[in-house]
Amino acid sequence: MNDINSKIKPFSFLEYTSAAGNGYSVILNAGMYKDHIFEMRSDDGFEGGGYDWANLASTFLELNLSHLAEKISFDPEADMFSAYSSDKDALVSFITQFHAFCEDEPKMIALFQTLDFID
Repeated sequence: MNDINSKIKPFSFLEYTSAAGNGYSVILNAGMYKDHIFEMRSDDGFEGGGYDWANLASTFLELNLSHLAEKISFDPEADMFSAYSSDKDALVSFITQFHAFCEDEPKMIALFQTLDFID
């Protein structure tokens, strides 16, 4: 698990066991990553919080990895982005590709500019 975390930093990949079985999550504390991009649309209501990240991530997922869309869910909070799945491979595939996308700022900005603000 440390290997994946080093590849997706500052996102964190978590593994847990519950009564329903194994589960996997990815989290990001809001305000730690790419704030300057969200500030570009602060007049539209974007703050870079967990809901804004979920908006961006779910749009990325639908457009680029639609075959994984039914396997990954989002549960953001104002101060934290969270994605989860019972399918480890699906979540690892999503977060590694989403992180690479976010590191390519021109691509991230282009998609971000198309988002509608979700209140």
